[in-house]
Amino acid sequence: MTNQSRNSQIDFLRGVAILSVLLLHFTLAFGLKNSLFASILGKESAAALLYNGNYGVTLFFVISGYLITSMSITRWSSLEQIKPRAFYTYRFARIMPSLLLVLTIVVPLGCIGIRYFSNSDGGHHMSASSFVMTVISILTFWHNALMQSWGWFNYCLNVYWSLSVEEVFYLALPIACLVMRRDWLIAFACVALIIYAPLYRADHLPDGELFWECGYAACFDAIALGCLTALLARKWTPTGWQAGTMRILASLGFAFTYWKGIDGNEIFGFTIIALCAAIYLLASVRVTGFSLATSWPTKPLRWLGQHSYELYLFHIVVLALMRNAFARNVLQPWAWGGWLVLFLALASAVAYVVAKYISEPTNQAIRRLAITHDDFIGADVPQNTLRAAETG
Repeated sequence: MTNQSRNSQIDFLRGVAILSVLLLHFTLAFGLKNSLFASILGKESAAALLYNGNYGVTLFFVISGYLITSMSITRWSSLEQIKPRAFYTYRFARIMPSLLLVLTIVVPLGCIGIRYFSNSDGGHHMSASSFVMTVISILTFWHNALMQSWGWFNYCLNVYWSLSVEEVFYLALPIACLVMRRDWLIAFACVALIIYAPLYRADHLPDGELFWECGYAACFDAIALGCLTALLARKWTPTGWQAGTMRILASLGFAFTYWKGIDGNEIFGFTIIALCAAIYLLASVRVTGFSLATSWPTKPLRWLGQHSYELYLFHIVVLALMRNAFARNVLQPWAWGGWLVLFLALASAVAYVVAKYISEPTNQAIRRLAITHDDFIGADVPQNTLRAAETG
């Protein structure tokens, strides 16, 4: 499979996003005190680097909104001609095979009470029947709402709240496009979501992070900024020094906001991160000349970005198994770095195998079955382009 149609800048940005998430979850699992980063950078600097990985999820939302909107325009020429049946089928083909696979691993282990896979309430194991509601909530995209009622009840499955946010947005997108039928109305709706999200976070700040961080409205500003960027890219795309300057400024804005952290910046921090990502994406539509993001030293990061969906789903399973094998309180400072490398290697290997033998073949098979329907005629594009765009 060729990767010629991939955008290396976007793969790089997605790699940054997934790496920040991986580092966060590893640090939460095995602590910061004995970390290599803490000994080299100091505890405060290491904490700023390692504990703000939730901003990586915001990056994913922006990238996803941009790519899905761009791909829809490519398929149907304009958003007002979008075909809901085809749109939903493409989303199902990309999202569900790997998601179903990870559930078939986590749920049985959780039902027999394996630590970090089971459902728990305040430290007490919940009944195996609670997994019925859990699985339904994940597959029908209200897992974040269930968590708002149950709390952080499953170590492995908690992270899938973001899929609920993203897919509810995309359930509404084709309908909204067909109803509004004008780019400027769609753009206006995006702006409204961008304005409302900080207000929502401010209103729900006392309710805890499951509300101000994981609620639908709390995240829709990031996806809306991605959609808005795709619409703007149809009218204007910077090149040359303009694009380079925009990418530098966006990167600096992202780094500064990330370093300041989420704590104390819950209301506007996510929107600023999303805005920086949107600027970076707009400046990356047409990439010319040398860029660090497209150079060979960043190739491993781009690889992570190319496999980010599978990494997001399965890294937490790898981490849960590692936590069962080795307790954090006995991890020596000299072993922390090696344990991190092992985690990244195992998670990457699992993601590669799942992508190569499950996600991509099943994705292609579902598309081949669906393409005979009238709604799909003329809507399909080269598979390598789809792989680049539709990572969830």
